[in-house]
Amino acid sequence: MDMRKALMFTIILLISAVAAFAQPADSVGTQEAVSASQGSVLPVKGAFLQQLQERDSVLVADQLLYGFELKGVREGTLLALPELPEKQDYRLMFLSPWRLDTLRTVKAKDGNPELLDLKGSVVITSFEEGLYELPQIAVQRLSPDGVTDTLVFDPVRLEVKTMPVDTATFVPHDIKGQIRYPVTLMEVVPWVGLFWAVAVLVILAVCLFMMYRRSTDPENVRRDPAHIVALRRLDRYRGTGMWAPEKQKAFYSGVTDTLREYMSERFDVSAMEMTTAEIFEQLKEKEMPEGLRKEVRELFDRADFVKFAKYVASDDDNASALPVAVRFVTETYQAEVEEESSSAAGNGEAEKDGGRE
Repeated sequence: MDMRKALMFTIILLISAVAAFAQPADSVGTQEAVSASQGSVLPVKGAFLQQLQERDSVLVADQLLYGFELKGVREGTLLALPELPEKQDYRLMFLSPWRLDTLRTVKAKDGNPELLDLKGSVVITSFEEGLYELPQIAVQRLSPDGVTDTLVFDPVRLEVKTMPVDTATFVPHDIKGQIRYPVTLMEVVPWVGLFWAVAVLVILAVCLFMMYRRSTDPENVRRDPAHIVALRRLDRYRGTGMWAPEKQKAFYSGVTDTLREYMSERFDVSAMEMTTAEIFEQLKEKEMPEGLRKEVRELFDRADFVKFAKYVASDDDNASALPVAVRFVTETYQAEVEEESSSAAGNGEAEKDGGRE
């Protein structure tokens, strides 16, 4: 029974849709309800025509919604909407399929079914001026109790207009060029502000870069005296923690490298690139106590054994390494100070003698 009912409904739907579009508009609006085996043909008022562009008239190519509204439709009611024509011309065109929207819902209560307010619409347009009689809308309604009715909505007239032509002068007007508006102060101010902001940022970046270069330039960096730098570095190796066999290589390398840098600054020799023998060959020409020279040479020889021959120095040798290095720096620095003082005193006496003469 369900299959027969569905087949009958489909046939009735197709026949009614074709008949609804084929009937003249005047005869549908005036006829009374006609009884049929499947239900009734009911003329209904309520078709609407709504502009999508709000204007006081409809112009060529304007789009409009054409459709119907049903209020109080029972839940479970089926609606079959009419088919749109397949072939269309530019005079009247259907731009979209049917769309069914729910405007309002009244919930079921006290045994009454749920009621719906529905709106069905299609988008139409026209590309030619004229007065059009829109096709009537025939909707098949299948109620929950199995009764099929055809709802026929009154057709609506559509008047399409074009832009009015100036018939007073009959003089054709050329297309106007692009309008150029004068530049205002409010348009210029943001660009000026942006220019100055960028300029300030660039100047600030250049100043910071110049300050950084000046601070890192060796000529501008204030350097401590060589003996101060050497004594500060030697102070890092104090304590017995560096005397462990696995740390002696780092201990002796640090002490001798510090002395090499001090010798390069103090005696103007390339101690960092020389071997131990070459260093002390150069130091023979420098004035220093012979005993101190011998102790430093023993320190360097012991460091070479530790670094290159895997020699493990005794605690006594380790304890004497740092004091020898410190004494070498301080005594050679004191000798330099005494030489400078003697030189200054000699120059002062020479100036006094010259003044007496």
